[in-house]
Amino acid sequence: MDRRSFLALLAVPAVAAAAGSLQGCSSEGGVTTGSSSGPTTPPSTPSGAAGVARSAKPRAVSSLADAAVATAVVNDFGVDMYRVLNDPARTRSPTVDQAAPEQNLVFSPASIAIALAMTRAGARGATATEMDTVLHVGDATALPHSMNALSSAFDSRTKQVPMPGSDPVDVTLNVANSLWGQQGLAFETAFLDVLATEYGAGLQLVDYKSDPEGARKLINAWVNDATERRIPELLPQGVIAPDARLTLVNAIYMKAPWLNAFVKQSTAPAAFTTLRGSVVQTPFMRLGEELNYSKGDGWQAVELPYVGNELSMVLVLPDVGTSLESAVAAASSMQDATPTTRQVTLSLPKFDIETMAELSTLLAAMGMPTAFTDSADFSGMTTEDKLVIGAVIHQANITVDEAGTEAAAATAAVMRATSAPLDGPVVLTLDRPFVFAIRDNPTGAVLFLGHIGDPTETRS
Repeated sequence: MDRRSFLALLAVPAVAAAAGSLQGCSSEGGVTTGSSSGPTTPPSTPSGAAGVARSAKPRAVSSLADAAVATAVVNDFGVDMYRVLNDPARTRSPTVDQAAPEQNLVFSPASIAIALAMTRAGARGATATEMDTVLHVGDATALPHSMNALSSAFDSRTKQVPMPGSDPVDVTLNVANSLWGQQGLAFETAFLDVLATEYGAGLQLVDYKSDPEGARKLINAWVNDATERRIPELLPQGVIAPDARLTLVNAIYMKAPWLNAFVKQSTAPAAFTTLRGSVVQTPFMRLGEELNYSKGDGWQAVELPYVGNELSMVLVLPDVGTSLESAVAAASSMQDATPTTRQVTLSLPKFDIETMAELSTLLAAMGMPTAFTDSADFSGMTTEDKLVIGAVIHQANITVDEAGTEAAAATAAVMRATSAPLDGPVVLTLDRPFVFAIRDNPTGAVLFLGHIGDPTETRS
């Protein structure tokens, strides 16, 4: 498959450095403009932007309790998005078998939801109502502050964790937002205020009209930096055109070691029956530990904690003859399934996968078609140009080995001008397709979600 042409169809979320407030020199409300050398959210903005417009208001203080609305949005939306991404009937690259779902799939419900929530901040009328429906938003006024609380909770996971008898271990989970607007276009102060106070983002000024390729390269460079070089080209050539006016980007980066590391010497090849029915040989990691285990109607699940116990990977193995989709809800809600601590002998294949997707058609089909048409109303962003969403690009990847997990995701929305427990030990061998989710335990929000249908197909 040609990677570049596929990237134009598909793209995924990226994890970035911690997001603080982008604050101007003034201590009062309003918008300030200046050179791009002013204070920015890590990772730093690539040189070459024409300037920056940002609200002078600081990032709002939030609490963990405030994140409940956003957590529900992320998890409910994530289950819906999995279903449409895994639909064999959806449009794909001509080289992909249309009769079968993706062999492997990974995406970040959190990244896509945050990018859409930033876009929702400028939507009005039917456009806003449809976006609320797709995002499962009950109270739209509570969404920005709840997203702020969730992102802040994610950022607090980055730390050095003390380890008894050894050196501290690093755990990284960073979230960053950035906006890239057309220089000279008047953006609404209230919109910039929300982005600064609740999303920690300022507006980098670029010239889409005369140099769309330059703008694309700047955005890609920012994402590349934010994802520790795991997503070097989120936006493919042609996505940014002279009619682009605003690009909203969310990036997420995670790197964490297992609390109970797999022993490399125990890794050995074994058979895996793929999603399409073939049998492949692939390296399986093996672990025997007391772990959280659940069993439901048609599935078994186990939870692998990362160092610090604030992040974990949930692995769900459907029973033979049970679909992957039926296991997805269990992956995102195992926290509510009252798992029991059991001695588990686990066999898990190593994997290193990537997914790329352009989500516009899927989001329209999910219930927000107006945002992509000339009837869109994003007057909360600017009244100087009539804006529609031209593209929603998402890219995500994940590497799982004996030591732990490294994952990244990035999402860009491009606005354009328009016209029951068992007795005894458990043996769980994931030798057929299974679902995985990386979850933030204190909030319950799902950061990454997907499935493995063939671990021998890798992103490299």
